[in-house]
Amino acid sequence: MKRSPLRLTMTAITSMMIAAPAIAEDLTIGLASEPTSIDPHYHNLGPNNALARHIYGNLIMQDENQQLQPGLAVSWEAIDDLTWEFKLREGVTFHDGSPLTADDVVFTFERAPNVPNSPSSYATYIKGKTAVKVDDLTVHIKTETPYPQMATDVSTIPIISVEASEGASTEDFNAGKAAIGAGPYKFVEYVPGDRIVIERNPDYWGEAPAWDTVTFKAIKSGPSRVAALLAGDVDVIASVPTTDIESLEGDENVSLFQGVSNRVIYLHLDHDRADSPFVKAKDGGAIENPLRDQRVRMAISKAINRDAIVDRVMENVALKAGQLLPEGFFGVSPNLQPVDYDPEGAKALLAEAGVPDGFGLTIHGPNDRYINDAKIAEAVAQMLTRVGIDTAVETMPRSVYFKRASTGGPDGTPEFSFILVGWGAGSGEASSPLKSLIHTYDKERGFGASNRGRYSNPEVDALIEEALATIDDAAREGMLAQATEIAINDGAIIPLHYQVNTWGTRKGLKYIPRTDEYTLATSVAPE
Repeated sequence: MKRSPLRLTMTAITSMMIAAPAIAEDLTIGLASEPTSIDPHYHNLGPNNALARHIYGNLIMQDENQQLQPGLAVSWEAIDDLTWEFKLREGVTFHDGSPLTADDVVFTFERAPNVPNSPSSYATYIKGKTAVKVDDLTVHIKTETPYPQMATDVSTIPIISVEASEGASTEDFNAGKAAIGAGPYKFVEYVPGDRIVIERNPDYWGEAPAWDTVTFKAIKSGPSRVAALLAGDVDVIASVPTTDIESLEGDENVSLFQGVSNRVIYLHLDHDRADSPFVKAKDGGAIENPLRDQRVRMAISKAINRDAIVDRVMENVALKAGQLLPEGFFGVSPNLQPVDYDPEGAKALLAEAGVPDGFGLTIHGPNDRYINDAKIAEAVAQMLTRVGIDTAVETMPRSVYFKRASTGGPDGTPEFSFILVGWGAGSGEASSPLKSLIHTYDKERGFGASNRGRYSNPEVDALIEEALATIDDAAREGMLAQATEIAINDGAIIPLHYQVNTWGTRKGLKYIPRTDEYTLATSVAPE
């Protein structure tokens, strides 16, 4: 079923949730990719956002299917074309006992898009919006043009305490000094590369947390995560390796839970530089960047055998992709399908573009962020090499990779020429990747925050911006789909596949899969 967006006017007032009895038990979760910071606004990255859901609260929450639910706000509505009103929940306190007020929301909106050295900024969701205090429990968020996607954007933003966080650095959050939220769990300990420990917040406004303490253990190696689960060292693991799913399905001491995500794994290419640092002639000499030619980008897409990646690399635990989001999400185009594998067609396009013998290229990617990420990069390199694009592979830990991919070049520009990366739509619809990945990079306006290829197309930009200001759902959906079609056919990015995620638990526990891929203690419960 297609997930429709919120209407322009939405008021969702609910009574205070009745706290359920907590289970007097501890929980240990093995993560494949650990957060890079406790600062909820430092890096708009899945593992960071998932952790933030435990410690901090959002005005609007997203359930496992990314449908919007009341959070720190009990109601929200557009009171005129340029103003949304949010009513805050009464009686909410932060972990230090201070009350949640409109001042905290205003402070959050001022800080979140401006965190120094952010590899992927929250500006995507906040720029162009001004939060104004009306009274202690009322906030107005103002925009320069009508903005029907306000609620979905706001649902992505963790709210922090002005009292605890004013003037605090990312390091202060990592040390726990400023990690004061209004979420179901409190910060206890952060040991990078090893563990993050949180404990139950007895004063949480909503349903009582099920676990006394939760320990997230960083276990990068897939076999090591499985071994830890089988040995009883952890209770839950994220990202069960595709190679182990079949054997674990036959183990009576383990339960598996699986769901399709909204994350597309894709390739970003250097559209901007005539002299791209990791693109060379066949002999290793200089060459004018062929990635700027649409025919070359289409040749690369045709050279990739997506069926083989899904079958052999992903063990059939993935769906091949032809656009930014899988079928069923708002703004998906019915006219786009995954590009067929056509190596001879790829060679013909390369010849038409003036590089019949191909060229040299390096693909960069992470080796600990996405399911089988390094293997995917290697497979892509082999496929491109077969059509004459001699492709080397360099992968690295995501803690190094994202910073270099975003700002490792001269004057803080993207460093690499051709990268493997993924994007999960935090808002659950197509404007999220369009704004961040496809729109022309514009730091001041918050567009293109993760456009590491510096793609720029005025026609696409205009469609995105018009869609974001269009109230009519059907018209807005059509604009998002049209923008997607133009961008994908132009090779703005090259989609490969959508992730299917698998969680494993010890016998007696169940996990509720989420389309946003988040691994949450609040999604774990006894069977």
